[in-house]
Amino acid sequence: MSDKKMVESITSMDEDFAQWYTDIVKRAELMDYSSVKGCMIFLPAGYALWENIQSLLDKRFKATGVENVYMPLFIPESLLQKEKDHVEGFAPEVAWVTEGGQEKLEERLCVRPTSETLFCDLYSNIVHSYRDLPKVFNQWCSVVRWEKTTRPFLRSREFLWQEGHTVHETAEEAEERTVQMLNVYADFLREDLAIPTIKGQKTEKERFAGAVATYTIEAMMHDGKALQSGTSHNFGDGFAKAYGIEFTGRDNKLHNPHQTSWGLSTRLIGALIMVHGDNEGLVLPPHIAPTQVVIVPIQQKKEGVLDACRGLADRLSDLRVKVDDTDRSPGFKFAEQEMRGFPLRIEIGPRDIENGECVVVRRDTHEKTTIKLDQAESYVKELLGRIQQDMYDRAKKHLDSSIYDAKSYDEFKTLIDEKPGFVRAMWCGEQDCEDQIKADTTATSRCMPFENNEPISDKCVCCGKPAKHLVIWGKAY
Repeated sequence: MSDKKMVESITSMDEDFAQWYTDIVKRAELMDYSSVKGCMIFLPAGYALWENIQSLLDKRFKATGVENVYMPLFIPESLLQKEKDHVEGFAPEVAWVTEGGQEKLEERLCVRPTSETLFCDLYSNIVHSYRDLPKVFNQWCSVVRWEKTTRPFLRSREFLWQEGHTVHETAEEAEERTVQMLNVYADFLREDLAIPTIKGQKTEKERFAGAVATYTIEAMMHDGKALQSGTSHNFGDGFAKAYGIEFTGRDNKLHNPHQTSWGLSTRLIGALIMVHGDNEGLVLPPHIAPTQVVIVPIQQKKEGVLDACRGLADRLSDLRVKVDDTDRSPGFKFAEQEMRGFPLRIEIGPRDIENGECVVVRRDTHEKTTIKLDQAESYVKELLGRIQQDMYDRAKKHLDSSIYDAKSYDEFKTLIDEKPGFVRAMWCGEQDCEDQIKADTTATSRCMPFENNEPISDKCVCCGKPAKHLVIWGKAY
């Protein structure tokens, strides 16, 4: 494949955003399709992103007192049935195991779509006194939801995620943990993925099945669509009552504890592509990039070139750095570096060595700078920090400039139809209006934002009745 053809093989995002996304996922070798319909194979470049997400997020979790556990893959049907709203919410997506070996099972087993029921069962056995509380658990695992339409990373029948499940003595503690974990997610996306989000509460229609309240972080993709990027749920004591979780309180009486659940998944890899990618391929923020710096030898068969490249790699060894010493043309290597989104490329050839220099190329802006080789360590580290911040600033500018206010329904429909992005509009609180808006525009309520939520009118944008909430609306993945 020629260098030019490698870059040309990506459809322009302005021409067909969905095809552009699929092209990047395939050409950057993040995943491959499997023989199991709706399930995908994580290739090394894709799985390395998930490993970095997992590593960085796990540190943040543990700093708040979270402990990791692992629960079974299967849930007995009788256990699932105990919380009515919960089972109804997941019923259409559940995969069932009905046989084991050659024998029909006495009771169907659900392949976990989420693990609330298993954690509740555990807590009913290990929580007896207020002294046993809180329990702040998380598991890294895969879940199965039998989706009708699938898309790499964004929606697949089996996907990887983490699910936190906590149990608390008081309602106040549970609410505090619910908000705390939402903030952990928002901080992680901002600081490590360079993705800005809007924090808010889901409407009753959109909240998690069985929850009292669902909080969300909503990110905006390059095409103006929303991607729900992490959710945190306050369960109140509803699950505890359904599953018989009781503890003896400080007053020596029996009480039901309060629970939370929170999750974030491999959808974030889709977000990284759609927030930062361009027509040459992936653009990865340095904090999350599996390779932060690639060093490309120019005329690598000439004496001293590979040695100089490897010497610089040794000096940068506290970064994730690699020397591309494969037997291919520099042009091909440049195209591959751009496709894979490595934040920095360093070029070293015979003339550079003579001058004691190297050429540094940013992936995000394509900006080239010639620097002294002996200054490379401090320069590269400082530049990676600048790239991380610049990528966030560009994404934040895109988000802020793509939010519009609508006071009438005609204005709302025109904005949703003609302006990619989010629309802020007032809502009466009735699901009928939410359903009507979705039917008319395909837009859904993304959240009732925690910030910048002052009323912009006193009437519901859909029905004209008195408004109760400012809502962010948008089309979503």
